[in-house]
Amino acid sequence: MTVISRLASSMNRRDELPNQELAVEIATNADGKAVAELVENLNHQSKDIRHDCIKVLYEIGEQVPSLIAAYTDHFAALLDSKDNRMQWGGMTALNAIAHEKPEIVFAFIPRLATVADKGSVIARDNFVAILIKLSGIPACLDQTLPLLNEQMLSCPPNQLPMYAENALPVMGGAHKSTFVRTLTSRLGDFEKESKRKRLEKVLKRLG
Repeated sequence: MTVISRLASSMNRRDELPNQELAVEIATNADGKAVAELVENLNHQSKDIRHDCIKVLYEIGEQVPSLIAAYTDHFAALLDSKDNRMQWGGMTALNAIAHEKPEIVFAFIPRLATVADKGSVIARDNFVAILIKLSGIPACLDQTLPLLNEQMLSCPPNQLPMYAENALPVMGGAHKSTFVRTLTSRLGDFEKESKRKRLEKVLKRLG
């Protein structure tokens, strides 16, 4: 059986389990040939096949980033797709390999920012996650931390506590006071008390 024949859509399945199981198998076996076949079909004429391929690829990347790291340019090309699923799928894959290829992912920051601002919540989630990962790298942080702060200022209130919690490890040094001001300015944005309390805990940890 080819890799494509084992995708959920090829099996007339509406659930993601076949894709998830395939990703685990490919990751476990370090099957580079299977990864190449999936990448080759990212432009398949069938939308369902395309969607399944990017799903399996970023699932592989979450387990073994090095297996998909050679295809950074292919994932970046999806940022220009008119298919929203492929767009945020490409961003999810880039997020998975941000530690593996930080200098390459860093070069795509302007395009990632555009997709995050115009795209789905998932796209923004992945952009923020990428900024956090790159902000842990000294060569990147002076450029990525201000962008991360911008996201904290403009993101929907529902997302803010999670972003702030995830970013805690990098919100230090010279940029700490900026984040404290930003987060404090948004304490009145929440309808749910639980969300506000989560943000207050982040501020307390920042001191």
